[in-house]
Amino acid sequence: MQNNFQYCPCCATPLQLIAQMEDGGEKQRLRCPACNWTHWNNPTPVLAAVIEYEGKVLLARNAAWPGRMFALITGFMEAGETPEAGIAREIKEETNLDTSELNLLGVWDFQRMNQIIIAYHAVAHGTVSLSPELAEYQLYAPQDVKCWPAGTGFAMAQWLRSRGHEPQFIEFPKR
Repeated sequence: MQNNFQYCPCCATPLQLIAQMEDGGEKQRLRCPACNWTHWNNPTPVLAAVIEYEGKVLLARNAAWPGRMFALITGFMEAGETPEAGIAREIKEETNLDTSELNLLGVWDFQRMNQIIIAYHAVAHGTVSLSPELAEYQLYAPQDVKCWPAGTGFAMAQWLRSRGHEPQFIEFPKR
């Protein structure tokens, strides 16, 4: 993911790529030459859920996405929140569904977006009512879900394997 930091948030000096010795050896990072502030550019944790709803998998399409790509419900943790509470909150906010069961599927990197995906399997109940962030949702039989070769797609593949289904992957167009 491209870095958008250009100026120091402490003193507004333009940042520069500066090499310094760190615990693991010399590392080049965006740093402020005036006050020594460092932009660490650490990956952001993102929560994701394979939602099992009425015996099917619920996938949703983000209103901002072009085309009709459906994916897992995802979101960011709030300060002071556990990952489990965060994904249950995201499911409620985005679909209006209540979560009765959460199981950690695993953790995957998503380097293109500089993110770490923390994915859960969620059993959800209630009546679906989408937030304005989502345009539509679809329910899929597990054997009909196609996985994508990226963080949340690997989480979906893990869940499908745990249910006895061999995942099928779609190919993304080359950039």
